[in-house]
Amino acid sequence: MIKWSSVDTVLLDMDGTLLDLHFDSHFWLEHVPLRLAEKHCISHDDAKAKLYPQLRAQKGTLNWYCVDFWSRELELDIPALKREVDHLIAIHPHVIDFLTAVRKLGKRLVLVTDAHVKVLDLKMQRTQLDKYLDTKVSSHDMGAPKEQLEFWEKLQAVEPFKRSSTLFVDDSLSVLRAARTYGIAHLLAITKPNSRWPARDTEEFPAIGSFRDILP
Repeated sequence: MIKWSSVDTVLLDMDGTLLDLHFDSHFWLEHVPLRLAEKHCISHDDAKAKLYPQLRAQKGTLNWYCVDFWSRELELDIPALKREVDHLIAIHPHVIDFLTAVRKLGKRLVLVTDAHVKVLDLKMQRTQLDKYLDTKVSSHDMGAPKEQLEFWEKLQAVEPFKRSSTLFVDDSLSVLRAARTYGIAHLLAITKPNSRWPARDTEEFPAIGSFRDILP
């Protein structure tokens, strides 16, 4: 699927790609509503009915990913709530084998994530994935989410890469489309970002079930 001699740089998403999306799904769909229900003395279902439209309204923006924004919006300490369930943070199977093998090939490994830096730090502390990476970039430092071309232009300025010899792996189809528009040559989607959910259709993008599929 990948001709490794044609790749110099590997850009990797974090949530749903290297890490199981179950943590994030459980956090936003179950844990935050639980804490909202307790705060406002309402049912769990009523809290979900209140929260979900608020979440959808911010989709595709930096606010969607910003724990500071949601802490203000919901009047909850979102980073603290994440630590309550951080035992659910998990690395997808074969990720470490993949990162180790790609490093041995001399490719540059860059984590590019929409996660807020506070969440990025929490997940690196929990997983120690950063020791396998050359660097990490959060869209919050770029001032734009990966869904927007502005992110890719700013990434190029701080982390130069040759588009024709770059592989980018992400679980978000809208992000992959933005990367394709920017001209990144090698794009892969993830069929099961959340290990607890069924495999999904990745539409026009080739996809992997796990990183074992593209081990060098």
